[in-house]
Amino acid sequence: MPVAYVLLNCDFGVDDESIIYKLKELPEVVEVNGVSGAYDLLVKVSADTMEKLKETISLRIRTIDNIKSTLSLIVIEGQG
Repeated sequence: MPVAYVLLNCDFGVDDESIIYKLKELPEVVEVNGVSGAYDLLVKVSADTMEKLKETISLRIRTIDNIKSTLSLIVIEGQG
């Protein structure tokens, strides 16, 4: 099952809780954590197919209001 970790930068001054709520509504989102450092949120995403995983990241996560940028890290299956 394809898995990715997506790092999110949110617009300055926006309540991260509203973004977290929208992320948790997506069935492919497994986990959401606030982080400190260069990014604001870390999201674990899992889907049945690689195509569905990429669609979820590109069309459903990246289009949420107040998400400024993302960095997607797709897990290499069978390694680790």
